[in-house]
Amino acid sequence: MKNDALLERFLRYVKIDTQSKEGSETYPSTAKQWDLLRLLERELKELGLADVRLDRHGYVMASVPSNLPKDDPAYGKVPPIGLLAHVDTSEAAPGGPVKPQVFTYEGGDIVLPADKSIVIKASENPGLKDCVGTTVITTDGTTLLGADDKAGVAIIMSAVERWLKDPKRLHGDVKIAFTPDEEVGAGTEHFDLKAFGAEAAYTLDGDAVGELNKETFSANGATLTVEGRDIHPGMAKDVMVNSMRVACDFVSRMPRHMRPETTQDYEPFIHPYAMECTIVKTTVKFILRDFKTPGLAEQERILRKILAEVQPLYPQAKMTLEFREQYRNMDEGLKKDPRVVDALWEAVGRAGLKPYWKPIRGGTDGSRLTAMGLPTPNVFTGGANYHSRSEWASLDGMHKALETTLHLMEVWVEKSRTGSPKKAKAGAKK
Repeated sequence: MKNDALLERFLRYVKIDTQSKEGSETYPSTAKQWDLLRLLERELKELGLADVRLDRHGYVMASVPSNLPKDDPAYGKVPPIGLLAHVDTSEAAPGGPVKPQVFTYEGGDIVLPADKSIVIKASENPGLKDCVGTTVITTDGTTLLGADDKAGVAIIMSAVERWLKDPKRLHGDVKIAFTPDEEVGAGTEHFDLKAFGAEAAYTLDGDAVGELNKETFSANGATLTVEGRDIHPGMAKDVMVNSMRVACDFVSRMPRHMRPETTQDYEPFIHPYAMECTIVKTTVKFILRDFKTPGLAEQERILRKILAEVQPLYPQAKMTLEFREQYRNMDEGLKKDPRVVDALWEAVGRAGLKPYWKPIRGGTDGSRLTAMGLPTPNVFTGGANYHSRSEWASLDGMHKALETTLHLMEVWVEKSRTGSPKKAKAGAKK
């Protein structure tokens, strides 16, 4: 743990509060994200990269030029490969000041020191059993940690440093990008694929060691707005229309079998996650999730059916329901170029791990990037319990992600030499 450059980098980044904010009218959605974005711009330049740029939307981009000798059979044949991570953290838990706790995990539950009601239970965190005797990082219990996705940021920055210091680690052109606002679904809103210049890419934004993601939910959002009428409660009979009661009636009719808390694996859900309310006006925000994109139309039908049931019960209330597209399952786009997932599978194996595919019950920047034409699966970073004060990260897991990243670029070199990438033995399995 002493003089561990990856750990030092990670701790430096998590101490910077970078929470994004849904509904903000700026991009990035919060000014404090610029603190880390500017630091990354400066550090990339200090490492010696010549084309570092930070644009007005908060995207940091840079390139690590190919180090292949001209007599290598892969010279000029390796496609430029991208690596991405997002700098923002979720607003679901306090974002700072983060006080990381770094210790050797001895087993059992972890009680966080500043709030002993926050307990990381071994029974709920099966990944902890593989961390006994190794370094684990948590918060003090008052904030989230920010491993989502500052672990990914630190891993990419460490890989850049390794490539620049060790010419024996062969690679083609590597394109680097750090993005804002992923947590509020806007990480790729202004992303310039042409400026990025990659033909395939990988987000380092995953969870357990060895876990890889090539499937995400397809996602839509919905907003219910209820307008009522206020009056003094002493004179309310047959006059007051309490928008909160109407909205609660709507939410109570949603199918119980389609809640996040009653679903798993490939099961879809509808989730009301935010409500702003007064007697006069209430808005409820929903997320709609299904691995099969046509299923979103069925979820929209369910909500519209509930609206049709509730509206006649409150004729003096005005109810509206609006839907918006968010992102789509990356699986279909990734199938168009199997080299992208095959190379990743092989790289994890070379790092000494047993890789496995797991569908993400959520989304990443890779979902939108794949839909935009840049195939972008997701790679583990060794963290867990994201978006909460019980978030934790494994330093060994982060190092394994770093090894995977370094091997990944070597796999692309080797496959480019043959001209016909072989299929990984288990690469097509879920």
